[in-house]
Amino acid sequence: MRENLFKPLDGIRALWMLSLVLACLQQANAAQPILDVAVAANFAGPIKRIAQRFEQETGVHLQYSLGATGLLKSQIEQGAPYEVFLAADQKTPQTLVAMKEAVGSSEWTYAQGHLLLWSLQPGKVDAQGRVLETRTYRHLAIANPQTAPYGAAAMQVLHHLHLYEKVQQLIIEGNSIGQTWQFVRSGNAELGFIAQSQLTNPGESELGSNWKVPQSLYDPIRQDAVILQRGAHDPNAVLFMRFLQRADMRQLVKSYGYGP
Repeated sequence: MRENLFKPLDGIRALWMLSLVLACLQQANAAQPILDVAVAANFAGPIKRIAQRFEQETGVHLQYSLGATGLLKSQIEQGAPYEVFLAADQKTPQTLVAMKEAVGSSEWTYAQGHLLLWSLQPGKVDAQGRVLETRTYRHLAIANPQTAPYGAAAMQVLHHLHLYEKVQQLIIEGNSIGQTWQFVRSGNAELGFIAQSQLTNPGESELGSNWKVPQSLYDPIRQDAVILQRGAHDPNAVLFMRFLQRADMRQLVKSYGYGP
């Protein structure tokens, strides 16, 4: 009888211990430092791996939001709680510095991007990009040139090749270079201008066919990072910037197709 009487008490004790463990875990998670970072959409692949490494080595959770550089800038101006900004250009961080929304001394170039013309169909895009001159496609995807630097670069290419008037009616715009990639990946556009980093996944072969657009056809896409005013007094913001500048992190970024 005594044994039967104590079994419910053991169950209650087990539940109590489980509740205590869960409470401790919740407190630990609540105490974990968090760094909020705004990240240009083209950098989605590298930032995922960088965030994992940063948290493993520092214990700081990198909470990042992806989007078009211009849209992220608008969010920052409206008070979004970002502490660091990884933009897809140099102009936007410089503008934020001039507006006193960012710390000028923290600005540096963390990547240089390259533009690709891409199709999911193997053999669709030739080595010179002459497919743009044909009528073998119905849609050409580009990122919004007003908010996305890669979209602005794509427009430069079309104007440089004197093709804009011919393809204007075929253009569909993505809110960001991330959405542009999705247009092509889903088949909603046969062709699209994307960032090389979106097609470069270390250790995997590339999908479809592409043309790496010559640098002579568009302005260099130098991407700058900057600490925002909200992160000016957060040591984790400085820690993250130094982390990005490490040789192994620079090599990781390069493995996604960034570089001169």
